[in-house]
Amino acid sequence: MAAEQSVEQNIGSAQASYAAFSWGDAAAAMNSMADDIEWVVPGNSAVSGTYHGKEGVRAFLMKLMEKSYTTKPEHFLGDEERVMVLTHSTVAGESSDQVDIFTYRDGKVVKAQSVLDTLFFQRIFGTK
Repeated sequence: MAAEQSVEQNIGSAQASYAAFSWGDAAAAMNSMADDIEWVVPGNSAVSGTYHGKEGVRAFLMKLMEKSYTTKPEHFLGDEERVMVLTHSTVAGESSDQVDIFTYRDGKVVKAQSVLDTLFFQRIFGTK
């Protein structure tokens, strides 16, 4: 029973974060993140890399918001430790599907990994 509540809490936390991001509220989107979060964005785009801590993640989210990046989550799948979000992202008139994987510890996201079309991100954000 406790595991089911944990799964529901983690998914609810992820849903709240996506809703806050869609409202343009990066601070609220980061409420569920641990202070030492690590977020990995693959590829060679200007936004690719590994972001450390809330300040690093905030800088990443602000880069996305500068281009009016939107993301519409379509499915939330989870277990006691991870939530996978299948989402549809739109930026600069183009769109792409991606998956974000959040690892939780003690109710906070300690690691996030994005699985996305790296060439799409290079085209939109440029290369490093």
